[in-house]
Amino acid sequence: MPNKLTLRCLAAALLIAPCLSLISAAHAQQPPLPEFRGLDVDPGLEVPDDERDPGAGPSAESEDKANEKSGSEKSAAAGPKEPQDRDAMLAELYEHLAKAPDAESAAPIASTIEGLWLRSESVTIDLLMRRAVNAINDKNPDLALKLLNAVVQLQPDYAEGWSRRAYLYYTQNDYQHAVGDLRRVLALDPNHYRALDGLARILRETGQKKSALGVYKKLMEIYPHFPEADEAVEELSVEVEGRGI
Repeated sequence: MPNKLTLRCLAAALLIAPCLSLISAAHAQQPPLPEFRGLDVDPGLEVPDDERDPGAGPSAESEDKANEKSGSEKSAAAGPKEPQDRDAMLAELYEHLAKAPDAESAAPIASTIEGLWLRSESVTIDLLMRRAVNAINDKNPDLALKLLNAVVQLQPDYAEGWSRRAYLYYTQNDYQHAVGDLRRVLALDPNHYRALDGLARILRETGQKKSALGVYKKLMEIYPHFPEADEAVEELSVEVEGRGI
């Protein structure tokens, strides 16, 4: 028989399912966050200022303007109507994730959290994100960057825009900006465990093992059953602190 935690998680998933349907197509196509292995970068850098041309991205907004009102009304009717509703739901889900007894119980909670991450509250941003994902999949990084620049400029408090741009920068070997964007994600959502994982991998691969260990420990406080995180903590603990006698 399902336990109480599973039932609560399923209830939360059902609550947000209608609003997530608006962007499910984009979510299905999105590439995973990068493995961030073998990077040669100083992760201690400051977050770079984004000085790109605000007009760099194609004008999807004008194309989509006719649908903005009706799409927004549908989104509002389907899910939480205020940002604080989404934040409250995320806070509860993070609490459940931290207390999940095993990886199997944690997986549906994480899936619901990542669905909420993807919600932009804007039909225009959803359109830009879909186009950016398609451009990445089509090996057109210049177009993808223009689109993602537009996303973060139009909605700078949308963490997933920064997260996806971090992925793109990584694929282009622009590690300085990848780290900067990951830190933007964490400034918006300190519990964003995938951004923590990406930053921890960079720190580890660039030899900053003590800092990487600290980030992994933070990650495991949020998501104790995150894949391979426990192994990374164990290995780094030995490398940083040595084996006990």
